[in-house]
Amino acid sequence: MFETLFKRPTVLARYREGPLSEARERFLEQCAMHGYSRAMLQKIAWVLLSIAQRIDIDHGKVTTRDIELAVEGREGFKHSPERTQNSQGSRQLFIHIATAWVRSLGCFEPPREAESPFTAHITCFSMYLREERGLSPVTISTRCERMAWFFESLHPNQKSLHTISIADVDAFIEAKGNKGWSRSSLASLASSLRSFFRYAEGQGWCNPGTAAAIESPRLYAREGLPEGPSWEDVQRLLASTRGDRPADVRDHAILMLLAVYGLRRGEVARLQLDDLDWAGERIVVSRPKQYRIQCYPLVSAVGEAILRYLREVRPHCAHRTLFLSLAAPIRPLSAPSITPIVRARLSALGVALPRRGAHCLRHACASHLLASGFSLKQIGDHLGHRSANSTLNYTKIDLAGLRQVAELDLGGLL
Repeated sequence: MFETLFKRPTVLARYREGPLSEARERFLEQCAMHGYSRAMLQKIAWVLLSIAQRIDIDHGKVTTRDIELAVEGREGFKHSPERTQNSQGSRQLFIHIATAWVRSLGCFEPPREAESPFTAHITCFSMYLREERGLSPVTISTRCERMAWFFESLHPNQKSLHTISIADVDAFIEAKGNKGWSRSSLASLASSLRSFFRYAEGQGWCNPGTAAAIESPRLYAREGLPEGPSWEDVQRLLASTRGDRPADVRDHAILMLLAVYGLRRGEVARLQLDDLDWAGERIVVSRPKQYRIQCYPLVSAVGEAILRYLREVRPHCAHRTLFLSLAAPIRPLSAPSITPIVRARLSALGVALPRRGAHCLRHACASHLLASGFSLKQIGDHLGHRSANSTLNYTKIDLAGLRQVAELDLGGLL
């Protein structure tokens, strides 16, 4: 690897003869596989050589503080009490590269976080939700995250569930409401708290009656319309990504999957190359909420968009995930990274919606199918709904139908 990056004999010898040369070269090879440019690989090699001369990897674990001291020992960082923005950025780059290298060697000791007295309770609650309730990983993660927020809001002296009162719960929910949480979000938050304390009561961890005393905002049946862009706006959105830039080609395939199949962002992010059956013209989608997979016919327009992405844009690497980042380090796109793609595209078109994330295209897909005359059963099956009630949300109001009624001359009926 060194011979590829450096041609001058003196420079090559310096990198070859430096400490831990084999470990440094292996790390450079890993970086090359992740798509880093030659210039960036040379910079990484320079950082590793500098760090290897100032850090002791052969004697135990290396901490973040050890890496920081090694970086501070460099001449460029020694005498700069008032660092410029460039020097501070270089320092952070050194620490980032050095940490990644030490971690790859298996000798990095991450900083220990102060463990909450309620960590064990959350862990047991998570196991209960997974093994006895059979909830999806996303639901479990959301509930546990909310419980962590709640425990962080408590007074430091409260280290036992028996010291928690309903007033603490009410204050936490009220604080979220004051920060702009909607009534439906607050109701979901209260439901998570109620679920935990109901389980805690069964384990004898807290005072009985806490779960039953948790109140949430009143919600009404079929309250709140699922809002999504009109199908005309969806078509404009898809047309805006029919360019030749790599980001346009990749995003066009992602948006097609979100709009045509109504997939959730996590379902798009989990797609693998093996999920595309080109011979059978099918696409296989993993449904985590239902703990099953669902097969769709591969629509020709969607298939063409994915094929163009695979042929022209997708980086050549060992990853089997379908959608990857376009810049180094090459890595699979996460579910949260898909939301900004949709939001930015819709904002650029001037589409005004309270929420412009990936899920709004799922709503647009359902509304378009309903307007096209498909039955609720067909729409529910297409979207992968577990309950028919989820599909009923799209029948709350039919604006097109109301306009037709308004145009009628009802005088003859009176």
